Amino acid sequence: MITSYALLFASAFLAATVLPFYSEIYLLKLLADGEPASLLLVVATLGNTLGSLLNWVLGLYLLHFKDRRWFYFSDRQIQRGQNWFNRYGVWSLLFAWLPLGGDALTLIAGLMKVPITHFLILVALGKSIRYLAVIGLQLQFTIM
Repeated sequence: MITSYALLFASAFLAATVLPFYSEIYLLKLLADGEPASLLLVVATLGNTLGSLLNWVLGLYLLHFKDRRWFYFSDRQIQRGQNWFNRYGVWSLLFAWLPLGGDALTLIAGLMKVPITHFLILVALGKSIRYLAVIGLQLQFTIM
């Protein structure tokens, strides 16, 4: 049982990083096995939020390496990301759960030095709503 929750936490953590990973599949499996939805919600949200925090930390220190040959991002890409974030603001972090662009949002938030408390509150709120929706849909279809 503990192993199942550890695996859910790990899959949610990895899903929030730049690695292509999906935690919802394992979450749905645990729901189908009868695990309590409220505990699954907490574990998945915590893992996913902490994975996003890793992106924030990477973003915070990313520009220290921009003069290295191996550095992946161009100045133009960084500027576009910062401009986008300036236009939509810190509230865009509520959408950090999106499969396309969500990881980049959390990285840019680090680049923009968004305060960690604002970051954690908005990201955790958005991710918990997403997992709550997944759980709600699963329970809705199970009842039918």
